[in-house]
Amino acid sequence: MTTSTARKTIHIGHSPDPDDAFMWWPLANFTAPDGTKLTPQIDTGPYDFIHVLEDIQSLNVRSARGELEITALSIHQYPFVADQYALTSCGSSMGDNYGPMIIAKPGKFKTPADLRKAKLAIPGEQTTAWLATQLFLAENDLTKNDLTPTNVMFDEIIQRVVSDEFDAGLIIHEGQITYQNNQLECVVDLGKWWTQSRKLPLPLGGNAIRRDLIESGEAPAICRILLDSINYALEHREAAVQFALNYARDMESDLADQFVGMYVNKWTLDYGPTGRNAVAQLLNEARDKNIIPDFGQLDFINPGPSTSSTHSSNP
Repeated sequence: MTTSTARKTIHIGHSPDPDDAFMWWPLANFTAPDGTKLTPQIDTGPYDFIHVLEDIQSLNVRSARGELEITALSIHQYPFVADQYALTSCGSSMGDNYGPMIIAKPGKFKTPADLRKAKLAIPGEQTTAWLATQLFLAENDLTKNDLTPTNVMFDEIIQRVVSDEFDAGLIIHEGQITYQNNQLECVVDLGKWWTQSRKLPLPLGGNAIRRDLIESGEAPAICRILLDSINYALEHREAAVQFALNYARDMESDLADQFVGMYVNKWTLDYGPTGRNAVAQLLNEARDKNIIPDFGQLDFINPGPSTSSTHSSNP
């Protein structure tokens, strides 16, 4: 007589963009937009992962309600949900001398002071892009009240700047390498500004695991599966990029691969001391300027030991 092992469903929330799709392709168990039937490429242990694809601001909102067991979230959002989630040591998106940008039509803004009274499209009030913008404004004797920021879906910002609905746009994701296709220029590269002034990468997004899984003792094993997924994608880059193209707006394979390389790298495997210092630097500055609440001690969950075989029997 055989007994079946009970399986547990884990919802994993992430953005519908190439880097997140690339990282979590090995966990996919659904039909892709191109019609391909996907099954997990690695051993997921007793867990079935259900992908929840939403823009990062929507995931930030859901994290406040503790809805998903694992979720991508903006580093800006973490202090607001630290009582419900801890950051996983893998899965981060770091901008090392690059990152979110404020873009506009050529010649519209020549100095930061010119941004005063600008109508600015932003991808969400809890995004790290907006947090970094507020810190940049403070260094240039401006505040968010000197602008008119409006939440806009991240993949609509460029076109709404082109149409003159907004004076400028704060862009994230693949817009950072496609905005020039629309005859726009970069007014401020916030990633470059941060790295050059702080000598640290700009921590943009992280993955977080709900604290009930920490309390149950399952978190290290789940984090190991997440790390295995990222490693498998990196080891099978061509196939992972091919899947990521399902979520690559205005990008061919080479450009999608370039974008993935920007945000799935050594920092994604583990923050490391430098990455953790970068998170602390960003959040401490924001706390000191009363942009975010006090968040106590930063909490990172490390993966458990590797299993004997991380690859599934699926082709």
